[in-house]
Amino acid sequence: MSSHRDGSTRRSARPLFEPLAGPTSEAAQAPPLLKFHAPEIVFGAGSLAEAGFAAERLGAHRPFVVTDPGLLAAGWPDQLLKHLRESGLEPTLWHGVTPNPKDHEIDAGFRRYAESGCDVIIAIGGGSCIDAGKGVAVLSGNGGSILDYAGVDQLSNPIPPLLMIPSTAGTGADVSQFCVVTDTVASIKVTLIGRALVPDISITDPRLLVTMPSWLAAATGLDALTHAIEAFVSLGHNPLTDGHALSAVRLVAANLCQSLSRPCAPERRERMAQASLEAGLAFTNAILGATHAMSHQVGGLLNAPHGVVNGVLLPHVIRYNAAAVPDRFIPLALAAGLKVEGMPGREAAEMLADYVRCLADEVGVPRGLRHLGVSEENIGSLAMSTLGDACLSTNPRSANRREVEALFLAAL
Repeated sequence: MSSHRDGSTRRSARPLFEPLAGPTSEAAQAPPLLKFHAPEIVFGAGSLAEAGFAAERLGAHRPFVVTDPGLLAAGWPDQLLKHLRESGLEPTLWHGVTPNPKDHEIDAGFRRYAESGCDVIIAIGGGSCIDAGKGVAVLSGNGGSILDYAGVDQLSNPIPPLLMIPSTAGTGADVSQFCVVTDTVASIKVTLIGRALVPDISITDPRLLVTMPSWLAAATGLDALTHAIEAFVSLGHNPLTDGHALSAVRLVAANLCQSLSRPCAPERRERMAQASLEAGLAFTNAILGATHAMSHQVGGLLNAPHGVVNGVLLPHVIRYNAAAVPDRFIPLALAAGLKVEGMPGREAAEMLADYVRCLADEVGVPRGLRHLGVSEENIGSLAMSTLGDACLSTNPRSANRREVEALFLAAL
């Protein structure tokens, strides 16, 4: 794979959902061929030390490191810079990222990237840092404003190689083809989706999760659970994504609460890191659903923690979707440890919705959106912007404005 510096194209621009082959008389009768997008993955305690070698494999000389002030205070970017310099690289550090990265922050990051003469982009941090790094890469290759590329496969030019190092256990951004950015004028989140945004290399070092505050561990853990559940029932699911989704549900159910009560227990944080990774692999290939389509709008309006909003919305969306695909919720409920053998799908879905709400209670998530600052006056605009979110297109049950408004009202 060639880097962007020499002008070569690093990925094809084939549409996201295009089949691998056109139909023939035989192929029309056969199961559809599947594509599964994933980066090179390096996983395990101490794997941060591999960052210099990984960047070299991508052709780096002057890597651009994206992070935020919180992680900088925790000391992990300094360790990363040390490893990069030990490999003979000359990194530039940029830490102008806030939670739910803003369009103007992406612009500022791109200007710093261009001024520094950097090549490979490395992000270390949570989903906000990783999305910011992807946004800088988009502007480097394509120009304009990051908001110009909202939607599916809107990039026409190649972008720099991407190396992502997550510090939280939930967003899955380090393996996904998603980039979510806040439009600060419209106060909404816009979603960019495309295979060009799948990082080249993902490095997950569970040691980084130890410095994550408990509220963030809870929020990102619920985000991973939401990714897994929505991917499993998505219209885009397939056997390859299903296995990762169910594994992620099992891991979150068994380890989230314990990882909060014993934050320094390495085995719990490592399993949550695996849950995040597997949920990310599931949703980047199956895409998501109404929970994320709605959550993006609340996050854009209030700058609220994404996983917390998901924790409020998910039980309501489970009940809504169970009317369309009830039996899909039986394996999910079993993976969560619920006794639903022989139970009708609608009942299993109801038990799963109750379980998610109980889990959210246990980790301190408010019971309604009103506690986060949403009011009845916001419902109409939130519903309208939800209808334009790309994640809604793969929800297993269609939703019009009235139905989305009803979901928001139920979640207040």
